[in-house]
Order: sequence, then structure tokens, then C-alpha cells
Amino acid sequence: MNRLLLSLALATVCVPQVPQVFAAPMEKAATGQPQAWVATFYRSVTVDGVRMFYREAGPVDGPVVLLLHGFPASSHMFRNLMPLLADKYHVIAPDYPGFGQSDAPDHKQFVYSFGHYADMVDVLLGQIGAGRYALYVMDYGAPIGYRLALKHPERVSALIVQNGNAYQEGLKESWDPIKAYWSSGSDKDREALSGLLKLETTRFLYTDGVRDVSRINPDNWTLDQALLDRPGNKDIQLDLLYDHRTNVPLYPQFQQFFRDRKPPTLIVWGKNDKVFAEAGAHAYRRDLPDAEFHMLDTGHFALEDKLDEMAPLVRDFLARKAAASP
Repeated sequence: MNRLLLSLALATVCVPQVPQVFAAPMEKAATGQPQAWVATFYRSVTVDGVRMFYREAGPVDGPVVLLLHGFPASSHMFRNLMPLLADKYHVIAPDYPGFGQSDAPDHKQFVYSFGHYADMVDVLLGQIGAGRYALYVMDYGAPIGYRLALKHPERVSALIVQNGNAYQEGLKESWDPIKAYWSSGSDKDREALSGLLKLETTRFLYTDGVRDVSRINPDNWTLDQALLDRPGNKDIQLDLLYDHRTNVPLYPQFQQFFRDRKPPTLIVWGKNDKVFAEAGAHAYRRDLPDAEFHMLDTGHFALEDKLDEMAPLVRDFLARKAAASP
């Protein structure tokens, strides 16, 4: 028996490690052509002394698509979409500090804010050499991406909006406890938001409003929760919830950017989302009347159960709009 165990151990040691490749063979893309198998690379850069992780796929000389994730997720939320775009597009999906595989320095020694995140993503893009990009924004990714757009409006070739808010109409009653904390800044109101960081809330964000929950991989909330539960991460997330108050006064500037630049826009929104209400999606039409608009029968993380609908929409939109945008 001991000899057998030793042989198995040696065999395991001698097996070469195969690089992990994420790929999704799509029968036919929106173009009618079969999708190739595409590798995703896992890289990092140092920005402000902090290691920022990002996923990257596709031709380095292709049009750039920047994927900006929401709460409490990471670039992991784009793991299935990226290979479906990477045959033609240079796809980049970073993790913000405190999320995913990026560093999470102590909140007393690092400023966790949406403005800081936008600046850091800007530096990351500069290091990669991405000077123009289509923005795919979701949840936290919206104020980060729109702050980036205010810094460099000429760099935005197109917008893809998935449950990413820029209007007061999108902040319904579920935001009342957060708004109370914005108003008071008190320890009591801060601690009252701790429930937003618990497993039942994380699971709720993935499953609420979804018609067929069997399409949702439970690894999503298991992974997110493991990262939320890291020592010190609670304060990081509560700092960000408080800083979210700084995004709302910028809504008029975001909307002015939409009107002035008129970026080609695709809106794909989970209509059953209780975080960012459906009304917030319709509000975009005031400033972007030509936006392509798709309301999907799902919840907050629409990509998890509606990828088969969303990927063709995104590919078709990018093929028609991103490269042609002035």
C-alpha cells in the first residue's frame, strides 16, 4: 500500500502544470461565424503602491473594451463574457483594490473612494497602453467609468450599461438606510449597513428576480463572500458605501457628458433588480435618445443567467458602433 501511495504521489509531482484557459465555444456569434477558443490572461500592475489585478484577453491591437465590475463582485463576473468578445476585441477587466485578486490595504492607510478608483484605473490603462475604449459599466463600475469619461471624454468610443446608475430615479427605497448614513455619518448608521455584507445578502443579489435560479452558479456568492469576509474588508466596504454619496452630485455632469458626446450606447438591464430600479434605466433615454435598449427578465447580475441573450447583443453592438465611433 505504501509503495502504491508513493507511486501516485510521484506521478502527481511529475505531471506538468497546464496553464488555465478560459474559453467558451459559442456555436455561432452574432456575425454568423463560429467562435474560436481564446485564452484569458491574469496579470497585475502596481498603482499607488497597490497591486491591481486584471484579466486580459484578445488581440492587443484590437479595439479595447473595458469591463468595470460591481459590488460585491470582481472581474470574475466577466469570466464568461470575455472569451466571447476576445476574438476581435482587446478586453480588459480590472479588480478594484479591496475586491477580487487586487490588494486590500488597511482602510486607515488607503483612500477607498470612487474617485481614487477612477484615477487608478486610468493609470492601469496607461500602463497597458489603452488610449481609447468602449466602457462596459455595471453597478460600482458606472460611477467609476463615468468619472473616467469626465477625465477623458474623447477616449470613450461607446457605452454598454448593465444595471449601472446615473440618475436619481434609480435610487429607490432600498437605498434609504444608505442615505441615512450619508446624512449622519454616524457609527450607528454605519453599523446598520453591516447586513449588506453578509452571505444572505450576497446570495440575494445573485438570485433575486431570476426566473430560473438553477442557471446561477453558487460559486458566485461563495467566492464573493469569502473575499468580503477577509479581515479588514468590512471597513473597506463601509467606507465605499459612505463615499457613494459623492457620486450623486456628479449625476448632472455624467448626464451632460451623455448629451455632449452622444456615445453610441447599449443598455441591457435586469428589470427585476432591487438595487438599481428599472426607472434608472429608462432615465438614460432622456439624454441618450438613440440608445439601444433591452430590458431583461432577470435581476442584478444579469450576465449570470442571460449571457446567451446578452453576448450576441453586445457583439452586434460593438461590431456596428465601437469601431465606427468618431
